Amino acid sequence: MNLPHHHGPGPDDTGHADTGLDVVGIGNALVDVLSHEHDAFVDELGLNRGAMTLIDEDRAHALYDAMGPGVEISGGSAANTIVGIASFGGRAAYIGKVRDDQLGAVFRHDIRANGVQFDNPFATSGPSTGRCLIVVTPDAQRTMNTYLGASSFLGPDDVDAALVAAAKVVYLEGYLFDLPPAQEAYWKASRVAHDAGREVSLTLSDSFCVERHLDAWRELVRDQVDLLFANESEICALYGGDFDDALQQVRSDVAVAALTRSEHGSVIVAGDEVHVVPAHPVDQLVDTTGAGDLYAAGFLAAYTSGHDLATCGRLGSIAAAEVISHIGARPEVRLADLAGSVLDA
Repeated sequence: MNLPHHHGPGPDDTGHADTGLDVVGIGNALVDVLSHEHDAFVDELGLNRGAMTLIDEDRAHALYDAMGPGVEISGGSAANTIVGIASFGGRAAYIGKVRDDQLGAVFRHDIRANGVQFDNPFATSGPSTGRCLIVVTPDAQRTMNTYLGASSFLGPDDVDAALVAAAKVVYLEGYLFDLPPAQEAYWKASRVAHDAGREVSLTLSDSFCVERHLDAWRELVRDQVDLLFANESEICALYGGDFDDALQQVRSDVAVAALTRSEHGSVIVAGDEVHVVPAHPVDQLVDTTGAGDLYAAGFLAAYTSGHDLATCGRLGSIAAAEVISHIGARPEVRLADLAGSVLDA
């Protein structure tokens, strides 16, 4: 890891040998298609504005045909985070399912080219590689329509236990939680990580994901999650009530919670410890796609390097600021080059 350590005996204080990985992510392996559209497009197509909606293959083809010129980028929420960690100089790996088709080959090549270890074999049967069709409206909101395809068939057998045990933190993506095999995969990964003395992190991803599986989410968070990422609407959906009530509840369920609040920055809680971290300034807001993903990347890059929680939040903020200043959910500059302004402060 290129980020210097600022305190203590190092990031792996569990007594286990450093086996070479900072974070392994598990999530939907998708190819993102982004298009800028007017507000009327969202209404005419009956899209769920500002949220992620699961669609079938026929709907995916129809929406793709209706969208204007776009940008196609290998993506998926957790994959974006893992690529961000690699951009900070972190040692990262990814677990996700793609088909042996053109998009599957694109996904594998792209994520490896970004410095991420990705060794999952191609699926040779079943649906095609998944894709996320993202409509960006003039207010910079993104409306996501996801055909999960092959990624939805990820299950416990796809979880490489040795890979999970080798990473200081396993990072789980909420979007993948909709189907039972993926839920089983998350429980398996969590148990493997804890048996190896590692930590489990989870991003709630979307308030609609939380509402669909509220009881299952609460059980996983309470019993398995050490580090939780959520935005304001997601954490309120998980616990009910307002943000302050949710903040009080989450601190008793997880060791660390990093709660983002858009332009108001983030609040990080760990027991009695509370840090309010301002958002990093942005000259021009272009596209909010990936803001939460890259916040998690910056946070985890610092966290696995042994930095204090306030520094983790600041590094998350600077990564989020970079990604919302342009189209697409991946950084356009090497994030390690931006880290100095935070770490040297």
